[in-house]
Amino acid sequence: MSLPPPQDGAAPDQRDASAPVSAAGMQQRQTFSAGNAWLDTTTSGTPAGTGSAAARGPARMLICGDIGGTKVLLALAEQQGASLRWRLQRRYLCAHYPDLAAMFADFMRIAGDAALYPGDITGGCLAVAGPVSEHGRRARLTNLPWEIDAAALAADHGTGPIRLVNDFAAAAAGIDAVEPADLVEMQVGETEKRGVRLVIGAGTGLGVATLVWHGGAEGGYRPLPGEGGHLGFAPTDETQVELWRHLKAQGPRVSNEHIASGPGLIAVYQFLRQRAQAAPDALDTPEKIAARAEQVPQGIAAQALELFFRIYGAAAGDLALAVMPRGGVYIAGGIAARLLPQMQASPFIAAFNDKAPHAALTQRLPLRVVTDLDLGLKGAARIACGWAQV
Repeated sequence: MSLPPPQDGAAPDQRDASAPVSAAGMQQRQTFSAGNAWLDTTTSGTPAGTGSAAARGPARMLICGDIGGTKVLLALAEQQGASLRWRLQRRYLCAHYPDLAAMFADFMRIAGDAALYPGDITGGCLAVAGPVSEHGRRARLTNLPWEIDAAALAADHGTGPIRLVNDFAAAAAGIDAVEPADLVEMQVGETEKRGVRLVIGAGTGLGVATLVWHGGAEGGYRPLPGEGGHLGFAPTDETQVELWRHLKAQGPRVSNEHIASGPGLIAVYQFLRQRAQAAPDALDTPEKIAARAEQVPQGIAAQALELFFRIYGAAAGDLALAVMPRGGVYIAGGIAARLLPQMQASPFIAAFNDKAPHAALTQRLPLRVVTDLDLGLKGAARIACGWAQV
């Protein structure tokens, strides 16, 4: 299975239910409630299970975003009471813009063309792939030289206040909005009600967040962001020791993110190709490596994918030992979602559970793959609505 190429935000995304967009007659939308259910409804009618417009109260327009190192999802959502519906969604490639401000301006232009005006936006939340400072006002992306000033974005376009959060805090907040059909079970385990949850995801980087229950019987899960993807890589066999040495020669330290990520898969492939003294080739993206692995099951690309998933699984197991997520481990991110068959056939679970003397503990942890690629965007929306506290 190859990874489909992303599409530019100038054109409607394949997953964008907002195109064509008009202020008056919009077609099908995704709607979800404060509880967790996403509902397919028609915007001209009343969202299922929400009662009359008067009962739901006044509507609010919110801007939401998932800002990664490779792509960005931006959306406008309308909240009314305990329901939320998308009004406009766009997907952008970071490489096509000098900074987020230029991308944001393009999105606002498209919104204006659809009669969705910045002055109507009462607030919002942008999930950012990097640490956030100044109480959600500023951030710098880890894998892209972009700095984001939320107050400047709001002031430049006349919107309500915009908050920045860590991207995996948003991904964690989005777990309760995921449909059961978008969860693929890889290990049944023994789910503990209100137990700690762990969310991990490889994409451009390696994101990690924890969910802890708070508020008693009427409470909910609260995301705790972190930078667990930058924990040091711990080799478990001689090949992995060689890989560590190969990567250590290129920088001051080797973290799990250097391997369990899109760029990491390329690094693993290049290491194995160099080790085998193979001739140069054009496999310089995760998509090309994954495609070659499927075409040549005994080739170096297939070996790279197997080693990649073994290391990814081991890192996930180490993180699980640190927090004992008896509420479940959730593997998010584009790599797992798009390479699910390869991941299921890989040694990921075996490596996750190879934790002597505590293998019995990890074997009892439920583990699921999240295939919803809008997870972070949904989490940002839930945070913007106040349905998830970060």
